[in-house]
Amino acid sequence: MHSQPTPGGLTVDTTATLAEELLDLMSRLSPLGATVFGLPGYDHLLTDHTPGAEGSARAKAADIAARARALPGDDDPVTRAVVVQQAEATVDLLDARSVEYTISPSFFSAAGELLNVMPMTVVKTPEQEQDYLRRLAAIPAFLRVVGERHVAGAAAGRIPVAHLRDAAVDYLDRYLTAPEDAFARVSGSAEFDAARDELIEAEVRPAFAAYRDVVAGLEGRPLDKVGLCWLPDGEAVYAGLARVQTSTQRTPKELHQTGLELMAALAREYAEVGSRVFGTRDVAEVFERMRTDPALRWGSEEELIEAARAAVVRAEEAAPAWFGRIPSKRCLVEPVPEVDAPGAPTAFYAPPSMDGVRPGTYYANTHRVQERFRYQAEAIAFHEAVPGHHFQIVLAQELTDLPMLRRVATVTGYLEGWGLYCERLADEMGLYSDDVARLGMLAMDSMRAGRLVVDTGLHAHGWSREQAVAYLTENTPLAAVEIESEVDRYIAAPGQALSYMVGRLEIQRIRAAAEEALGDRFDIRAFHDLVLGGGPLPLAVLDEVVRGWVTGQL
Repeated sequence: MHSQPTPGGLTVDTTATLAEELLDLMSRLSPLGATVFGLPGYDHLLTDHTPGAEGSARAKAADIAARARALPGDDDPVTRAVVVQQAEATVDLLDARSVEYTISPSFFSAAGELLNVMPMTVVKTPEQEQDYLRRLAAIPAFLRVVGERHVAGAAAGRIPVAHLRDAAVDYLDRYLTAPEDAFARVSGSAEFDAARDELIEAEVRPAFAAYRDVVAGLEGRPLDKVGLCWLPDGEAVYAGLARVQTSTQRTPKELHQTGLELMAALAREYAEVGSRVFGTRDVAEVFERMRTDPALRWGSEEELIEAARAAVVRAEEAAPAWFGRIPSKRCLVEPVPEVDAPGAPTAFYAPPSMDGVRPGTYYANTHRVQERFRYQAEAIAFHEAVPGHHFQIVLAQELTDLPMLRRVATVTGYLEGWGLYCERLADEMGLYSDDVARLGMLAMDSMRAGRLVVDTGLHAHGWSREQAVAYLTENTPLAAVEIESEVDRYIAAPGQALSYMVGRLEIQRIRAAAEEALGDRFDIRAFHDLVLGGGPLPLAVLDEVVRGWVTGQL
């Protein structure tokens, strides 16, 4: 439905119909994402990355944004603002042409998303089985088009990073030589399993082998030219991606300076907590102890997973004092699958499907576990699981009175800002077990502040990978394996890392203004319910919503 008919037979746009139209467009652009959220009707599809399809989608998104802006101001202004932001973000994302040069061993790349997300599918009905088989059968054409876009992009100067290209080839080789095929993790009836295995053997694996050869044959940028600024129109593309990821108009230059200032403030907190844990206020010494003390490393994969589960349970027990609404579904904690782990981030959250068949799951990376630090576990669990992404996403799914777009919108500044806000909120809630865990909170903070510096450094200021690694090594206590993984992530997903700290700073600013205005009448439970009760909102819109809530109580 694109419009609402009038008595005279004419049609007129409404906020609701535009939200529906945009959600359909976005779901067709990211059908794997639609499947993850449990949106019906897209489970048989893969993204059409042909230039014609992307050009058509861009025109549609721009048209929806223009039509939404033209609507009367009183026609559900919050949803209208979400439609405008999401439609304009879709334009910026398509203008980035990222499929051409984003080649990495992570889910930020087109092939990596297939290998990471498709195996999460749950099939319970014959229709779902057929949809999965149709999607499997579409993989060869999908990979052929993606390979063609890589080649065309390279010819136009949009060349991938050699380091990540090589890592992607290694990842594809691991898939092709693994004893169990990733796509075979999805199991159903005997007939389905047989048809699935036949498709994988006859079509899917040969397609991945051919795609692997295309990737291996591509030219690559060296480690001193890894940022977008080295590509044609790269500065404009990065500015657009910064808008998409932060839902603000803050420039890369402003964000870089904010990161530097935050790093200086964090040094003072490290000195205070470090004096209690290690008996020294010297930040460099605190970092060295955090990196080298063997007692701070994990002894086993099981130990890491159990610590994450314990943190989630502790947060669940404390939540009712801080939240009026509690998600109806609990969060599972699992290790990242072994084949995906080398290229995966430290941890991530996979949301539940709308129908409840697939539960929300916090995945912790146990790869090279003895090199990972135990002090990070609690802060990351509070961010990714409870009260972070799990609370936000499940509660949004339960907002059945809102348009579906409002429940699943990808407003990264809000989503990741909430997750990072929860790391500090957890300290207010008394969830950290000791000062060592609080050092983990600071370590995560300095990583997110460092992201503002490093992401903009790479993509706007032309930093080399070595410069980025050196900055994080000097200014955070993270292990080398974490730092290198983080920097490779920023290279592969320009701008995404900006969303965390920008979002948290905005949520904290909005809360502080509400607390100042309301004084003793400020209710933290009501505030959190309000922030989570409207679905993912662009940060300026969230500010307006909270201002209205405050005004209504004065």
